[in-house]
Amino acid sequence: MNPVRIGVVGVGRFGRLHALTLAGLAEARLVALVDADPHARAALAADLPGVPGWDAFEPALRESGAEAWVIATQTASHIALAEAALRAGATVLIEKPLAPTLAEARRLAPLVAPQSRNVMLGHVLLFAPEVRHIAREARQRGRLHYIQAERHRPDATIARFGGESPLRLLMIHDLALTLVLAGDAEPARVAAALHHRHGDGAIDLAIARLEWADGLWAGLTASYLTPPGMPDDGFDRFEVYGQGWAGRMQLNPQPVSIWADRHEWPLTLAIDSDPAAPSGWLAEELRMFCRVARGAVPPPGTRFEDGVRLLGWLERLEAAAQHGA
Repeated sequence: MNPVRIGVVGVGRFGRLHALTLAGLAEARLVALVDADPHARAALAADLPGVPGWDAFEPALRESGAEAWVIATQTASHIALAEAALRAGATVLIEKPLAPTLAEARRLAPLVAPQSRNVMLGHVLLFAPEVRHIAREARQRGRLHYIQAERHRPDATIARFGGESPLRLLMIHDLALTLVLAGDAEPARVAAALHHRHGDGAIDLAIARLEWADGLWAGLTASYLTPPGMPDDGFDRFEVYGQGWAGRMQLNPQPVSIWADRHEWPLTLAIDSDPAAPSGWLAEELRMFCRVARGAVPPPGTRFEDGVRLLGWLERLEAAAQHGA
């Protein structure tokens, strides 16, 4: 197919990875970088010379010729940016979570095409081959009984992401996978606890339990509790249990280690954004986004309605935690 002309809005930590990866994909042509921070644009321009940059989205939308946009800004700006892009006829990929609240996310609904053909959500975990394999095994082997997931990061994560709770920053990935494995079914009951243990009072531990009418249970934990001696991105574990079988994924850190004066994990997540030859989860996600921009349907877990459903789960869990407190 003809390369999709794509721009990236927000070139901070993860937006930068999007831009570098897109620059190396045959399916894409990176035509715009947008960020109000001139330092962020300048840092990326050194790696991507010749890609035009803007300090505001509206002129970039008018002038860049982009037909698709990756929205990797702060969550509070997602919906307004997506509305502008969709009204201009573009396709959008919105980084998780879709919006700060369920009510705000629903504002976008009138602009979303049938089957979410112009809106895709960013959840790189869903593009890991191990995840696809577990999902396929679950479909073939029958109904699951129990899902257990743990996702832990260092306490420095609190400052880096402005005190955002591990429920919304971390657990949303495992909720997205659980949504896919549960076949889009709504949980009948939820319970949650959010614990304040950090010195500044920030929430650093989230525990959730979900139960479905067919008997499926899920127990999910996310935290900012790993010590400095562990990998920079902590560790993740995901397990499923069905009738007569079980499966486990340990995606983070990746099985690559370096030992010198200390132990290093050079590849915690399978994201290699080298513009010369990008590979891994993000590259596969963006290849899928290019197909969506050419008319394909986003896969389960990445559709607009999935993002709305996940925000509903998050709000139910937060309400349950507050009620339990």
